[in-house]
Parts: sequence; C-alpha cells; structure tokens
Amino acid sequence: MGCSSSKPAGNKRPSGVGQRMSKTEVNQRIDSINETCATTFGGVSVRYAYLSQRGYYPDDPYKANQDSYSLTHNFIGRESDAFFGVYDGHGRDGDKCAQFVRDNLPPLTASIVKKELQNEIKNAVSNGEDSDDLSKSMELPKDVLQNVLTKAHVMCNKKMHACKDLDDTLSGTTSISMYLHGNRNKITVSNVGDSRAVIGRSTDSILKKEGASSTLKAFALSRDQTPYRRDERIRCRKSGARVLSLDQIEGLEPINEDEDEEGNGEGDMVLGEEIDEGGDPPRIWSPNGDYPGTAFTRSIGDAIAEELGVFAEPELISRELTKEDNIIVLASDGVFEFLTNQSVIDICAKFTDPLEACRAVVAESYELWLQYEMRTDDITMICIFIDDVGSPQGSTTKDLGVVASVASAASGDGVDDDLISNTARPVRSTMTAEKSRAIMMAKKNMSRSVRDVTEFEEEDFDLESLFTEKTAEEKASIAEAIRASVMFQNITDDQRELIYKAMEPMPVKEGQLIIKQGTVGDRFYIVDEGRFEVRIVPESKLAEEGAVGNCVHVYEGSRENHSHPSFGELALMYSAPRAASIIAQSDGLLWALHRYAFNKVIAEQSSKLEAEKMLKKIDVFKSFSSDSLKELASSLCEAKFSRDDVIINEGDVGDSMYLVLPGGSCKSVRTSKNGSESEVDLKEGGFFGEEVLKGGPENKYQSTVTATNKMTCWTLQKSDAKRVISSLRKEGATNMA
Repeated sequence: MGCSSSKPAGNKRPSGVGQRMSKTEVNQRIDSINETCATTFGGVSVRYAYLSQRGYYPDDPYKANQDSYSLTHNFIGRESDAFFGVYDGHGRDGDKCAQFVRDNLPPLTASIVKKELQNEIKNAVSNGEDSDDLSKSMELPKDVLQNVLTKAHVMCNKKMHACKDLDDTLSGTTSISMYLHGNRNKITVSNVGDSRAVIGRSTDSILKKEGASSTLKAFALSRDQTPYRRDERIRCRKSGARVLSLDQIEGLEPINEDEDEEGNGEGDMVLGEEIDEGGDPPRIWSPNGDYPGTAFTRSIGDAIAEELGVFAEPELISRELTKEDNIIVLASDGVFEFLTNQSVIDICAKFTDPLEACRAVVAESYELWLQYEMRTDDITMICIFIDDVGSPQGSTTKDLGVVASVASAASGDGVDDDLISNTARPVRSTMTAEKSRAIMMAKKNMSRSVRDVTEFEEEDFDLESLFTEKTAEEKASIAEAIRASVMFQNITDDQRELIYKAMEPMPVKEGQLIIKQGTVGDRFYIVDEGRFEVRIVPESKLAEEGAVGNCVHVYEGSRENHSHPSFGELALMYSAPRAASIIAQSDGLLWALHRYAFNKVIAEQSSKLEAEKMLKKIDVFKSFSSDSLKELASSLCEAKFSRDDVIINEGDVGDSMYLVLPGGSCKSVRTSKNGSESEVDLKEGGFFGEEVLKGGPENKYQSTVTATNKMTCWTLQKSDAKRVISSLRKEGATNMA
C-alpha cells in the first residue's frame, strides 16, 4: 500500500551562529509535502497536504521533532480506503515513540481489518453469497470496525512496551487518526490523548446569525482526553492517581479533595482561569511520588502512567461525509494550545490550497507560542480539502446507518452524538510565569529601538494623522491576516475600517532589521510581500555585541498566494521586550499598527457604543432608531476638564450637551424661581445641557455645572442633532409617500 510518513528529524547545526541561514537550513526545521496531493477515494474527491515544524527549545535548540505523521493510500488493498494519522511524542524517547506508532499502527490496523473482513465473508458465503463479489464490497459493521481499531491501538501499545529500541517508561505518544472508507463516504476517527481532529462544515444560516468570519463552522471530531474531563479524572483516580496542577503540588493553589464526589457538581472542570491561566493544567501523579505528571489521560506508551489509568484505548466517532463537509484537520496540540477549532478552520478557509493552509496555521501557532512562552512546541498538521462527495458506491455491510458514536472505553457504552461540541481543554490566552519573569527582567535593562518605538505619550497620540486610504485589495490582505487573531475577533465593522486606515505602509529592504530581540516594541506587523526570518539569541548571549542568534522560523508573504502572516501581536497589549529578532530576507512591504492606534480605536468605539445607550435615555432621543443613535454617537467629540472648571453657566446661550465618561464627576446647581438652589451630583453615564437641543437659537442652559475632578465628556453640538433629526423627518416623509 502506498504511503507517506514523517522522517526522523536530523539535529544538524546551522553553519554559523549569527549568520544568515540558507533556505535549505531553514527548511530542515520543516517537513512537508512538496505539493498538494489531489486524489479520489471511492466517492470522495480530496486534496490534502501535511506540514510538521520542529519546536524551539532555548535549552536544547537542536532537539529532535517529536511529532510524526502517516498517510496511507490503498489501505487494506483497496483504492477506496485511506488512513491518516498524527502522533505527538513526549518524554526522553518521545520521538522514537511517535515514529514507532507511525510505523506500526497503520499496518496493525490493516491486518486486523482484513482478518475481520475474511470472517465476515466466510459467514456470508456460508449463507450462499458469492465470495468474489464480497471480497470487493464487504464492509465491517460500525461496532466491529470500532472494536478492531481499539484492538489495534492496544496491540500497538503492548508492542511498544516490548520494543528494546526505546524506553517508554516515562515516554509515549498521542495518536489522532482517521480511517476513510471511500465506498461508503464514511470516516472513523480514533483518538488517544490530546491531539485533535476538526471538520469545517458549510452552515451559512447559522454563521450569518453568529457574525462568523468565514462560511465554515468548526466541529470537533475528537474530544481531548485530559484531566479537565470529569469522567477521565474519575477513571484515573479509581486506578490510584492523584490529579493536581503543578501549583497545587507546590502548595500555591488549594486542593479540592471532593470535587468529583457525588453531589459536588457535574461535567468538566472549568480551570481555564484558575489553574491553567499560565499554562499549568491538571496532571496525573502517582500516589507514591511526584511522577509521571502527564497532562493527558490516554496515550500509547507511558508504562508507569498506565498503572494510573493512562491507557491506550481510543475514543472513536464514525460518521458519513456529506456535501456540507469542506475541510478536515488532524493536528498535534501544538496547533490548538492558543488557537480555537474555529480559528484553525477560519485560517484554512482563506486558502484554495491545503498546503498554503498548513503553512498559515503552523506559522500563526508558532508566533503565538513565542508570544506566550519561552519555547514553542513541535507543530504538525494534516489538512484535507473535500472537493466532492458522491453517492455511496456498492458495498455490503450489516450497518449502513449513519450514526456517529463516541465509544467509551471506560464504560463500554456508545454515546450517540453527531458531532462533539466540547473539547474540554481551554485555549490559553496568558503567558507562563517563566515568560512573565523574563519580561520583567528584560524591562530593567530594556533598550529602545528607533525603528520600533515612537517617543510620545498616549494621550497626545493623534490617530487621524496615521490614516491612509486603502484599496480593496489592501483591505482584503489585512483582513486575511487579522481574521484568526484573538485580538481582532470581537471588533465591530466600524472598528475594522478604522484599523484599516490606521495601518501604516512600511516598505523594507533586504537585510533590514525590523525588530530586535530584547527591545521594547509598540507595533504589530502584517507581511504583505516579502520573506522575513525569525532569529532568537539565547538569554545568556543577549548582551553580546552583534548577536542575532539562530533562525528558527521564516514568514513569507505573497499577494498572489493570499498569504499574509503577522508578528508582534503582543505589542498591542503592552510594552514588552521582543521575544525574537525579525530580519528581512528580501525587499518587501509590511503593514504596521501602533499600539496607541489600536487602543484608541477599541476604546473610542467601545465608548461610543456606551454613548448610544446613554443617548437613548435622553427624552429627545428616545424615539430614535439604532442607526440614528449610531449617527449621533459618531458626531460626539471629546472634551477634557480639570477640577473646579465651570463647564456651563446657568443662563448662558448654549450649543452643546454633555455626557459624562467613566471616572468623571461634576456638580450641577440649578436656581429655582424663588431663588433657592438645588444641587445634583453627576457621575459616569450622567448628562447635562440637553435643554439647548430642544428649541430655537435663544435656548439657554438651566443650570451651572462644575467639574469636581479631572474628567472627560462627550459633547454633542445642536447642529449635529438637528442634522440627524432633519434626516429622520425626510426619511419619514419618503416612507409615507
């Protein structure tokens, strides 16, 4: 049977530290298909690609890639069948464990499937059916096939334990695999550990309601097997395991001994904020010591952890492919540490070539690892574009029904579930404590880069001075780059347009230093065109003159290929030392977004959304539509006042009303006809001066308002209010006509 598989990564060192690496040397970190493969399996036409990038470890920069993968055509001797797998090794011999499963799981599975098929054929022949026809068309029933796949994983695990070429005492691998049965248009996904399978489906009506950024919605084809899952915790605890995070082991977090006892809540842990905030997930520990510390509850290998319930039995899901299914991704957890399933599908959906999709997802994952960690994980991905799903071809089976099931190895019960809604492991959005400490240390000795930092205060920043009009093509390039970024996921259309305008075009020359490691930066960059290498200097050598470090990654932008990677996203949140240097390998063009510009866009638009709510409370605007309120809010201007400033005077003719912004407070004093004074304190959300908007030019303020602290207000001029009211009247007249 034809196949493709990962190759053991070499540990060849670059030709010279600090010298520019050749393209060959850079690509030694990356193992990928040369070009996308287009093929048909039975009734399913697909194009697929794969890419695996070795991680970066400062203490071991030449560490072997511990991920492996396999792609097998003509599986079990049938052109209609295929087997895809991704294996994520861990521990000292993790690379050997992943390679072992890569080399043994597919043939073991094929051997057992063939044997079971022969048994099915014998039974059918004994009932008078033709054996020649059956050998080509016979398919295993779903329950039999899932039992076969479980058996293959368990046998592979036992075989690894017996292998003398590796030590799986404290090493092992996850496995996520997909068996494609092309004659039936069906897939069976087997999962051991926390690698993941995801499918992108066309569900236009749902996506339009949700305001999604692509036409595909992501659904999980696997569920992470980690201590976040209550059922997995209970199962491992029954084997004697302790389930604790590292902080709990060290006494920095409380331990809830009865969290899984009856009556103490249902479902999975919600530890994303409490325990996993800095990349500290719950782990499996022996009752006799602080080992093995696995962050997953199933694996192949890990002989010691197996005694604590960490076994190799997979969970499985079988389902039929339909024309709504567009993209399938199998990937190691290096992809999903910081990216959601939907983000991965969104990135893939931007491309017409699955190889370009692989490159984009891996590049985005790598960048996020560098932002939040001192290292990056190995990152491996298989991307399958489903071009067509025909009618199921002739096949014989006792189970042609399309029912997805997750086989529970713990209970033996199948749980009917079309697609899995929860993967039970939070996406991280904060950096590790180690990374935070490194930033704090670097800040003490931080230097400023002339290229990367602007010398002015945020309050003096003029957003409009950066505005440049962008073409539709330029906007599309920027939109592609920011679509999957967490920083930009919840922005409004108005905010997006302002961000387009605020992006500064930055032509660069070959050899130009864009970012220097260790310097503070305040810009986020998008690669429009050009090739840029990422270099990291070990912390111990950072102070050495001229040190630029080893090349660990390359960003390549191309309008032709719709590829626009980005870097420096962390600078949009706060001033932090750059984690790596970025050097242009060719002439090119970058788009740069300043942190102050980003903050102003987000803050101003958020404030104006609040302003719309505030305006709605004012009598004169209560009948306004949301569009009219939005137009009014867009006319608001900012005004700042110091303590004891008199903002308006009772009796003065006025032309503006005021809305008090957060942090502000003022005192309103009004004189009655009998000469007595009434005093009102106004705080955030308060408003005054609205009386001048109601009538003619002689309208006067009816109170005196004085600032009681340093404050900021939105102001709305009478002329702007009249303009909106006038347009409303015209619209009403048109509608009546």
